[in-house]
Parts: sequence; C-alpha cells; structure tokens
Amino acid sequence: MQKSISSPHNPLIKQISLLQEKSRERRKTGLFVIEGLREISLALKGNYSFKIILFCSKIISEVEISELRKSTNAETEFIEIPIEIYEKLAYRGSTEGILAIAFAKDLSISNLPLDSARGPGLGSAGGPALGSARQPTILNPLILIAEAPEKPGNIGALLRTADAANVDAIIIANPKTDMYNPNIIRSSVGTLFTNQVVTGNTSEIIAFLKKNNINIYCAALQASVSYHTIDFKKPSAIVVGTEATGLSQEWLDNSTQNIIIPMSGEIDSMNVSVAAGILIFEAKRQRGFY
Repeated sequence: MQKSISSPHNPLIKQISLLQEKSRERRKTGLFVIEGLREISLALKGNYSFKIILFCSKIISEVEISELRKSTNAETEFIEIPIEIYEKLAYRGSTEGILAIAFAKDLSISNLPLDSARGPGLGSAGGPALGSARQPTILNPLILIAEAPEKPGNIGALLRTADAANVDAIIIANPKTDMYNPNIIRSSVGTLFTNQVVTGNTSEIIAFLKKNNINIYCAALQASVSYHTIDFKKPSAIVVGTEATGLSQEWLDNSTQNIIIPMSGEIDSMNVSVAAGILIFEAKRQRGFY
C-alpha cells in the first residue's frame, strides 16, 4: 500500500521546512532537500542516496515515479502528498511535483582525488566524467576556486559556469553557507551534484595545491599580467574573489602569478561568474577543448 501524508502538521513536513530554512539543521542531520525532477535525476547521476521521496500525483506521472523507484535504493521511502502540502513545501512554482530528502556528502578538500605529479594525462583534456561512482583520479587538473562568495546565487552561477567548461573540480574557500543551501541547488540547476565540488579554508586549500604542485593563478589587479599570456596546460588553479573586496592577501602572497582580464570600460570589475567563465574557457581552449 502506498504511504501518504495528508496533514501539514506532520513531523516530517515540519522537518523538511527546517532543512530548507536552516543550515544548522542540515549540518546536524546530514540531510538536505532537493526539489525538482531534473535536480533529483542529476543527484542520482552524482551517486547521491535518498532517504525519502515525496511526490504529488496530481503533478507528476505514475510512469516517472515508477522510473525513479527503479533508480533509487530499496531503502528509499516514497510518500505521496496532496497538492496543498506540495505547494507549501515547494521552493519554486514550476517544479514537477517531487521533492527528495537526500544524504549529504563529505565535501572536505581531502576527498579530492588528485594526481598532478604524473603530469598531463586524463584530467580536463578528456578523462572520465566526474560525479560517477568510480570517482576517477584527476590528472593534470584544472580547478576553479572561489574565495568567500557572498551569495548562494553567485555560487550556483559559478557551478553552472564550471560545469559548462567541464573543469576538474570547484573549490569554495571560506564558504558563507553550506553547499546544500536550497538557493545554491536551485541556481546551480543541479550541477552541484554532478561536478567534483569541495570546500575548505584558504590556508588548507593553498597547502593542498602546493602539495600537489598546482600553479595558483589569482584574478587580481596588483602585479598582474593578461590572462591569455599564461600557460594553463600545466596543473592550474584559477582563483577568483568577491566583486566587492577581491581576494585576501593570503592568496596574493601565494600566487604563482596574478592575472587580469583587460577591460576598456569605466569600471575595473565584473560579475564573478562571468570573469570565471572567461578565464576557465581560455584554459580549456589551450587544452584543446575547442
């Protein structure tokens, strides 16, 4: 018999609201909420596990639910909810009548599988897709790093940009929120789940990069050269800061070379995801991406 919930006061419904609203609740439980069929499908592709899937049969078809059942673990519980409860829980009005409570992954930088010492090989030049169950070792890495992005929407935009270029990893330094914030998931359109994403503080990230012989290229105005003069074919990390304050001094002190995007307008900054896109696509061009 299909399990269902009809009361908005059900404890599970209250927990979902807490998971959506409170970072502390997500950290305490190790759970987070995914909304939408596309995002859930990408989480499955990224080898995420689900505790519960809630669906509204007035919105999503039985065929789609049946396919999801085949793709999830046997332990995943499916619960039907009425449209009134779904509309109360849904973060967006255009999603497809489905929500999932998923288990968070450990996004510590120590889990990033690098092997840059072996030089050019698979990596960003055409290696196995990241986010798969195998978690292949990354050779000759191309990494995008963002230090302390202020808004979840900016993080989501960076993830989409990095996904479009198929970089090997995205590192968020000194994050202001956990990576399972609903706004990050929504603005990344689920690419959070299918890319190699890790977090850490600036000091440990720099130590990690140096240990793995990865060049550090900081987007900064001081002592910089034009980005297109850099050889990105070697193991490289491109580091961007906030639009308001740029990168911290610690990054600048440890930079292999500061780089700049020449501008001819009246201002000397641009949206961080736009700047990141210009830089990483130049690196991909040098690596034969197009």
